Amino acid sequence: MPNSLVLLNFQTQAINAELRLPLGELQAALDNKLVGTPENLIAQNAEFLKAYLLQHMKPKTNQGIPWRVKLETMWLESAENPSYGKYYELVVLAKWLPPSSAALRNFVLEYDAIVHQVVTHTILVSIRQSWNQNNNLATSAQLGVISLDIPSGTIPLLHINLDQSGIGLGFVQMLRMGMRHIAEGLDHLLFLFTLLLPATLLVEGRRWGRFGGVSYSLNRLLRIITVFTLGHSLTLIFGAIRLFPVPTQLIETLIAFSILISAIHGFRPLFKRQELWIAGCFGLIHGLAFAEGLAFLNLDSLHLALNILAFNLGIELMQLLFIALVIPWVILLSQSTLFRPFRYFAASLATIAAFAWLFERISTKPNLVSVWLENTKDQAIWLLLGLITMSLASFIFQYLGRGSSPGLFNRSASLKRGDGIPEH
Repeated sequence: MPNSLVLLNFQTQAINAELRLPLGELQAALDNKLVGTPENLIAQNAEFLKAYLLQHMKPKTNQGIPWRVKLETMWLESAENPSYGKYYELVVLAKWLPPSSAALRNFVLEYDAIVHQVVTHTILVSIRQSWNQNNNLATSAQLGVISLDIPSGTIPLLHINLDQSGIGLGFVQMLRMGMRHIAEGLDHLLFLFTLLLPATLLVEGRRWGRFGGVSYSLNRLLRIITVFTLGHSLTLIFGAIRLFPVPTQLIETLIAFSILISAIHGFRPLFKRQELWIAGCFGLIHGLAFAEGLAFLNLDSLHLALNILAFNLGIELMQLLFIALVIPWVILLSQSTLFRPFRYFAASLATIAAFAWLFERISTKPNLVSVWLENTKDQAIWLLLGLITMSLASFIFQYLGRGSSPGLFNRSASLKRGDGIPEH
């Protein structure tokens, strides 16, 4: 869905703010209370919209003293994004006036229009230009992000201090936005998990065979992750600058298809010796989806480049955290007889999820499984705890119970002389 934009123009004594709110998301936040057609919607709902915006837009001093807000005009404007399609935006021009003697360039913004009801919504705040102390107009283009903080269930205030924060304000905000993009991306994490699930195993004929050893597993995991990262980083850059726009529905459908392919690969090796190519190709697709998080930025080239870098770093940090939390337990479990039923179980769940998302994204209508996945994605921590418990239990019963060394740091716990070179 489109993001909201808040574009700030700093003058000598006031801030001119331009608000852009996607009409569909605004209607959802207002329980479809807006009446009329696009031609007369403003006329019929002007007072209601003004009251709503004034309630949810409150710039303040750092001491909590409210600024004066004047709504000057509003209108509907047709917008179009190559990947999302056509939609309407409510455009509002407002003037923010600080109290006497209060700092104009150092304040707190409390703004939660739409996001107070549509919790997946994101508000991008772009400081388009500002007057410096010598009255010279300079482009600043700093960026802030307002969104729901999931752990606390609150919408944090945005602190803006142009005199001190400089370019780091937008960089840190976009870093966090990239991390949040992955943390909430169940389909991306599920794809990554199912793709890496059999990476610790040797290929024996047309089946997954024995554990290949820690060094073998880490080597394969590192290569797959690196190629996947290069793939999605490349298309993230091209997608963010709209070099080759691709419809969102197609991107999301291809992501669901990539989960299905990686799930089938979890049962049996589909692309023996070709995993790096597959990881790279699917990385290109996932990168286009990541780029949608940057599709509505309104920045100059320098700041766009910096924000792409920060967003991608956030994606990589969260991705590495996920891998660090999951992969050691997969390596441990893959040395036990429990790994095959676990692998089949995980691949089966991924297959069901992939088909549910495919049907949803092709038909554009949710189904019972996709709705359940959306409602339960915050409970994924229990799956991780289950994996840890099963891995530790298998380690204890299979190795310590026999009184033998687990051989965790050997090249392979099961290779024998004459077994040959592991297939990649």
